[in-house]
Amino acid sequence: MIRLNIIVEGHTEERFVKEVLSVHLALFQVYAVARKVETSRHGKTLFKGGMTTYAKLKKDFHRWMKHDNSTNVRFTSMFDLYGLPKDFPDFQQTITMNNPYQKVEYLENSFAKDIQDSRFIPYIQLHEYEALILSKPQSLKKIFLEHDKQINTLVELTKSFSTPELINDGFDTSPSKRIIQQIPSYRYVKSSAGPSTAKDIGLETIRKKCPHFGNWLHQLENLN
Repeated sequence: MIRLNIIVEGHTEERFVKEVLSVHLALFQVYAVARKVETSRHGKTLFKGGMTTYAKLKKDFHRWMKHDNSTNVRFTSMFDLYGLPKDFPDFQQTITMNNPYQKVEYLENSFAKDIQDSRFIPYIQLHEYEALILSKPQSLKKIFLEHDKQINTLVELTKSFSTPELINDGFDTSPSKRIIQQIPSYRYVKSSAGPSTAKDIGLETIRKKCPHFGNWLHQLENLN
C-alpha cells in the first residue's frame, strides 16, 4: 500500500483529488489525500489556498514531508502553470520558451531538484485545472442548464487546439476565463462544478485529451 500526499493550489483541486482521483488510484493500492498549500499563520489560525509565493509552498511542503517520513508515503503536487509565482525555481529561464510542454517539464524538473526528496513526483497543470474540463465541455450541460449555445461555443473552441492543455495562459484566454466568458456563474461554483464535471467526463477521456495529465496519472498508478 502506498499513501500519496498531494499538495494543491485550492479548493477545486482538493475536491478533485477527493472525489475523482483518489477513487481511481485506490484501484491501484494507492491511497491519495490532498491538502491546500498553507499561505500564512496568525496565532492558531491557518490560511490555506492560492500560491502567493513559492517560498511559502516550499516551507509548507517540507513541513509535511518532515512530519510524514514513512517509507511507504509519496508526495506530489497539483498547481496551475497559469499564475505560477515568479520566485518559482528557474521561472525566469522559461519565459522565452514557446513550447508549453518543454516549459512545464523544465519547471517540474527544477521543482524536484529544489525540493530534494526522492519521494516527490512534481506535477504542474497545463495551463490550468479547467483544461481538464475542456476535454469534454458537453459535460457542463448537466450542471449549467439552458446554456447549450454557450457550451457549444466552448466545444467549437476546443476544436481549434490539438489538446485543451494548449489553451493558453493569457489573462482573458486561460481555460477558466474561456468558461466564465460563456457561463459567468461558473466563477462562483467552480470548486463544486469543476470536480463534478471532471467526474462525469471520466479520467480515461481526460487522460487521452490531456497527455501531460495522462503521464502524471500513469506515474501515480504505478507507484505501488
